[in-house]
Formats: sequence, structure tokens, C-alpha cells
Amino acid sequence: MKKNRTKKKKVGPESIGTILLVLFIGCALFAPFLAREDPYDIRLENRFCRPSLEHWFGCDELGRDLWSRWVYGARLSLFFACAVTVIAGSVGTFLGLFSGYVGGWIDNVIMRAVDFTLALPGLLFALAIMSILGPGIFNMALALCLTGWASYARILRGSTLSLKTAPYIQSSILSGASTVWILRSHIWPHLIRIWAVQATLHLAGLVLAEAGLSFLGLGAHPPTPSWGQMLATGLFHLMDAPHLSFFPGIGITGLVLSLFLLAQALEPERVLSTNL
Repeated sequence: MKKNRTKKKKVGPESIGTILLVLFIGCALFAPFLAREDPYDIRLENRFCRPSLEHWFGCDELGRDLWSRWVYGARLSLFFACAVTVIAGSVGTFLGLFSGYVGGWIDNVIMRAVDFTLALPGLLFALAIMSILGPGIFNMALALCLTGWASYARILRGSTLSLKTAPYIQSSILSGASTVWILRSHIWPHLIRIWAVQATLHLAGLVLAEAGLSFLGLGAHPPTPSWGQMLATGLFHLMDAPHLSFFPGIGITGLVLSLFLLAQALEPERVLSTNL
């Protein structure tokens, strides 16, 4: 008799990425309930306290509970990345769809702006903008919005060009359908997956950008919990208190990795071509 052998499903990278991302989102959403102490509460007697049952991630140079600051740092990183992605993604999506469908001089103007923006390194462009606007979380978000919209516009414009010559779209044009209706009903539904991949990769880049700019002192002002600030503080105590840098570093790495794995599960060819 043949034995029924049940095949065990292997846990793929997309599952790992999804689980990690859900954990980070849970930490961000429920930070007030997960924090064991007030993240701003200074207790000098606990300075550089090592990880223990009382303080899971230890304490920083001012005796503040590092776990509490870590979960609030996750909230700041995710909220910041999502807000910039929504704003920059919306602007870039609209301009890309409109440019690719309308064409002509409008397409030339928009694409020259895209070329100019993409010709400059994104982080350096953001640093240049912030040198004019000044440091702060709002100015950092504005600077990254000004640099992040172009990638959406370029990708969606190219996809729109390939779709607008389809027979069913030409039939809609001949029947008198408006440009907005065609873009919303015929073109955009085919581009949602492409947009989702780009948005996921953009989120990962924004997490790194926020951490990097906060590390340089250009992001959230102290004492606001930020993974980048926590790394900057731990840089001076790598030998005597390595946990100050270890846990925020793990947070940044884990969050970026989860977003990358999720994007790769959505469309691996696009992710690999983007990162080569």
C-alpha cells in the first residue's frame, strides 16, 4: 500500500519578510502598551545598564529604558517612511500616468524634471535641501518627498506608454471616454503591482535615509526616540556599552530586510534589476 505523503510547505523568503514586517508594525502601533517605561524618563542611576529582565535592551547614557525608546523609534521610522511614500508616490504616480498618456511637450517637461532629479544622488540632494531648510523631521520629510517622486514617475510613465496603444484603450478613446476615466479604469489597474513593488522598495530606502539623517543630527530633535540618534549615541560607547548600537542596528536591518523580501516576493525580476 502506498503511503500518503504530505508535502511540507517550505517557509519562503516572502513569509519571513511578512512575519518580520508584521512584528515591526505591531511594535509601532502598540508602542504605548509595549513600552515598559516612559521613553523620556531619565534615571541617572541606571546609566549604561546592561540588558536584563528589568530592562530588556538595557539603558542608555541617561538611564532611559532602551526597549521603550526602541519601540517608539520603530513607530517614528515606519510613520515617517509611510507618510513620505504616500506623498511622493501620489505625486510621482499622477505625473507618470499623465505624462505617458498625454505625451507631447508636457511629457518632455516632466521627463526633463525627472532626469534632473534622478541625476543627483538622492541622499546628497536631500542634504542640500536640508542645508537650506534646516534640520528637523518635517524638513527631512519635505526634502525626501522632493527627491522620491521621480522614480515613480519614470517607471509608471514607461508602463503607461506600453499600455496606451492597446486595442481596448483605443476603442475607449474612439467611444469618447475621458482621459481621467481611461487612466483610472483601464491603465491604473494594470500598474498596481508595479507601484506596490516600487513603494515597498521606496519604504526600505526611506527607513535607511531617516536613520542616516538622524545619525547626522538632521532628523528628529532630541529627546525624540529615533534609531539613527540611538546609533549616533552608541558610536561613542562601542567598547563599554555595545548594546546602545546593537539593538537600533538590528531594528534598522530587520525592517529594511523585511521590506526587501516582501518586494522580492511581489516581483523578483524587478527587484533584482533595480539593485544590480
